[in-house]
Amino acid sequence: MYMMKCSNEENFLHGKLIPYGNIELSPVAGVLNYGQGLFEGLKAYRREDGGIQLFRPEQNALRMKMGAERLCMQSPSVDQFIDAVKHVVIANKRFVPPAGKGALYVRPLLMASAPHIGMNFTPEFTFLVFSTPVGYFYKGRPPFDLFVEKKLRRAVPGGTGSIKSIANYAPVILAQAQATAKGFSDVLFLDSVNGKYVEEVASCNIFMVKGNVVSTPALHGTILPGITRKSIIDIALSFGYQVEERMIPVEELLEADEVFCTGTAVIVNPVSTVTYENKRVTYNIGKEVVSHKLYETLTGIQTGRIEDSMGWTLQVNVEDFASKTNK
Repeated sequence: MYMMKCSNEENFLHGKLIPYGNIELSPVAGVLNYGQGLFEGLKAYRREDGGIQLFRPEQNALRMKMGAERLCMQSPSVDQFIDAVKHVVIANKRFVPPAGKGALYVRPLLMASAPHIGMNFTPEFTFLVFSTPVGYFYKGRPPFDLFVEKKLRRAVPGGTGSIKSIANYAPVILAQAQATAKGFSDVLFLDSVNGKYVEEVASCNIFMVKGNVVSTPALHGTILPGITRKSIIDIALSFGYQVEERMIPVEELLEADEVFCTGTAVIVNPVSTVTYENKRVTYNIGKEVVSHKLYETLTGIQTGRIEDSMGWTLQVNVEDFASKTNK
């Protein structure tokens, strides 16, 4: 894994690869006491020719910088972020699954790591990157059955819903656990002001299709700007679909032809049903739906099966880092 540190008054400068293992933190580290931390998630893919490539890592770096500004943290530059990810991928290249069998999931973490009581000043930040191989968990699995949560809220205007703060995820676990106990796949949250507009599933963005129009909730400070979300919008536009980013009443979602979710983990996953106020609505699924076409195109670009005309992929050149990973 890769580790890099800096003080509150400095920029990140030098990092290094270290063996994967436990890290030492003071009980009074800011990340443990005040939740001052961010994380990202991206994947490295094995191409059919044996090469390895990343998908839009600069977008993850920019999103981390945006989150760091919101939480008053120092953050690595875009180049430092990408360089660290490359080092980790190459050091763990033997764990990148064969083409079409999965990916190497890469998790960058940024946290307030120094021992300090008080929220007004954080002496030190740590940037850490590690990885783990993953299969295509959602490929071939049943489509989602979503439950619309009416009481609990995921994010509020002016809060941190639009960044990947580590503190954003624990509050959704209760609603998620209650829904899965009832047999649902996941929870769909509504806006916190009116309680009537669709926002996000617990850890992914949501889209609906009606005719030739693909719609998704607009980014207004409570919704995470997903990189897969952004990519799917561009792909849908390239196919000639009309794409709308707007407020979507839950009643309108119930009238859609098709609903699907997007995210680094789920990629593009169809939704079979949505249940709201004891009303269960079923949507179109299968190989003829829009989401399947978008999934095939996105994963084709990510794995090199389809030519990347968007300029989204970044080749990881093992030879360039050979001396760094010869351990």
